[in-house]
Amino acid sequence: MWNSSGHGTVRIDALTAAGCEKIWVDKASGKLARRPEWDKCFEHLCRSDELVITRLSRPFRSVRHMTELAAQLDERGIDLVVLKQGIDTTTPAGRFLFHVIAAMDEMTADLISEGTLEGLESARSRGRVGGRPAALTRLQVIKAREMYDETDEHGKRRYTVAQIAETFGVSRKTIYRHLNRDHP
Repeated sequence: MWNSSGHGTVRIDALTAAGCEKIWVDKASGKLARRPEWDKCFEHLCRSDELVITRLSRPFRSVRHMTELAAQLDERGIDLVVLKQGIDTTTPAGRFLFHVIAAMDEMTADLISEGTLEGLESARSRGRVGGRPAALTRLQVIKAREMYDETDEHGKRRYTVAQIAETFGVSRKTIYRHLNRDHP
């Protein structure tokens, strides 16, 4: 019934083949991403419904989150079916498998995160800095600040943030981010 971003058509095909009558799709993923369609799906579910998902890692952000939502589903009388892992919480074995795979999924995510952090630390120790290069140089930030502070004879700003952004070929958000810092 629910699908998150990434390889959407494959997952939607799997949900359709499983007989899902209604499918919700979120476009964003990740631990911090908002998922309004997941919220709608969860609100829509009623007693004796089955929530069908393609894999455990799609809707749940952690084992704790998964356990909490599984408890909520159970309280509401809603069964969970996970296609890829063959989980069906209507059976004791399915409930057990659900918790084991959830723990393994979280451990895998933690190991990947740990490896990424170690790699970044190693790169920093060799003088390499990760991430996207700065959109504006220090001089450009100073000039953007000057343009922002410049006023006309009536005391109004001479340049809008949109005009400043266009001057430097960046977004308004980038200009605001730099203007809101204490120093250039």
